[in-house]
Amino acid sequence: MDLRHDFEHTGGVLFRWRSALPFGLAGFVLIALRDYRHLGENGRFDGLWEAFCLAVGFFGLGIRAVTVGHCPKHTSGRNSKHQRAARLNTTGMYSIVRHPLYLGNFFMGLGVTLFFHDLFVTMVYVLAFGLYYERIMFAEEAFLRERYGDKFLAWATTTPAFIPRPRNWTPPDLPFSVRSVLRREYSGFFNLIVFLFIFEFLGDWFADGRVGVDPIWAVLVALAVTV
Repeated sequence: MDLRHDFEHTGGVLFRWRSALPFGLAGFVLIALRDYRHLGENGRFDGLWEAFCLAVGFFGLGIRAVTVGHCPKHTSGRNSKHQRAARLNTTGMYSIVRHPLYLGNFFMGLGVTLFFHDLFVTMVYVLAFGLYYERIMFAEEAFLRERYGDKFLAWATTTPAFIPRPRNWTPPDLPFSVRSVLRREYSGFFNLIVFLFIFEFLGDWFADGRVGVDPIWAVLVALAVTV
């Protein structure tokens, strides 16, 4: 099997298992938690750092929300069994970057890994994300190239794969749908809050042996559960 077909094949496999990346990094997370220390004397900077991590994660979630909020059905989504694209999206977020959903995923995961304020963990995440999603994006583009031909090639020629080019912005064809975002992105919001809550809880436990829940995190988890 030549490299092109090998990339397409492995990318297709990883596409079906792309949500498993966080679990694949579990070992590095446990190492980071074992050595977890609060920021500043008595952890006085912990709250600010946690807010920053949340902001990074929500930035990624926002990218995903803006993307899916303007997309028609059966295009951008969380389907994992097979590739699908009822139409080629080239406006809105897709006018400035070819893979906006994965860009959003990157920042959501980055927000979680930054929580540990450990450069090693962050570097492992960035490297793993690049290797993992490169194959997935390769397989997706092979599917789109076969389905849409010259139309895809013309779009791909002027639109970067992962680093946005804002000057290319073209207004989306469809109005923003809050309903679509709530239906398709709730799990991302829930997972982001729950993962950070768990790590905050375990971080306190490993750092100073106490078991407790900060009020702000209790509120955020309650919000994630009830939305």
